[in-house]
Amino acid sequence: MTVYFIGAGPGDPELITVKGQRLIRSCPVILYAGSLVPEAVLDGHNAEQLVNTAELHLAEIIELLRQAHERGQDVARVHSGDPSLYGAIGEQIRELRALGIPFEIIPGVTATAACAALLEAELTLPGIAQTVILTRYGTTSPMPAGESLGELAQHRATLAIHLGVRHLPNIVAELLPHYGVDCPIAVIHRASWPDQDWVLGTLGDIEEKVATKDFRRTALILVGRVLDPGAFAESALYDAEHRHLYRR
Repeated sequence: MTVYFIGAGPGDPELITVKGQRLIRSCPVILYAGSLVPEAVLDGHNAEQLVNTAELHLAEIIELLRQAHERGQDVARVHSGDPSLYGAIGEQIRELRALGIPFEIIPGVTATAACAALLEAELTLPGIAQTVILTRYGTTSPMPAGESLGELAQHRATLAIHLGVRHLPNIVAELLPHYGVDCPIAVIHRASWPDQDWVLGTLGDIEEKVATKDFRRTALILVGRVLDPGAFAESALYDAEHRHLYRR
């Protein structure tokens, strides 16, 4: 028996790995985060037990996993995006280890990747940015030392900010001293879902543009020059003069 933490992707039911889909269709027990995972991801399942965990707390979820373990039934524990990023699987894994219940993590497509695809952008460009920082805006719980948005902004890397759309004015204020008023920024709502929407602007005008929308949650903020880079150098990968193992 194994508990499979499966990344269902950002919303589009086709953005799931072949392995994740196979496990969803074969596991006799499915526990899924119904508030973030579309039911279409579960199409084709043959589970005996299907539970939406949106209203359950940790102890209730662990008890369901323990019961499945006693029955010897594999569990598809379905999370949105990639479960290793803001998936709240760490506390579940800690409990499973204490109970001696085997588990495996199946990666998924991240919201950041879906947003980059929607914007037709590469988040790492030669001479522009070679680092992507995935973070969140600290509200309900404090950020660890050294991880405030202002401190991360000092790197001027491409930023992917989760859980921050309601605090956009504060985010803009913290970023402006490091990125400048003309730095591109995008706010993407429910990327890859049928009702996806987005706004692209600069730190100088993004608040005004977002004000015309109703982005309240499940929105990601991308910041960085890569969103509107202008001229940039070509990578060495396809440079005719660059020799490597496969091209001499």
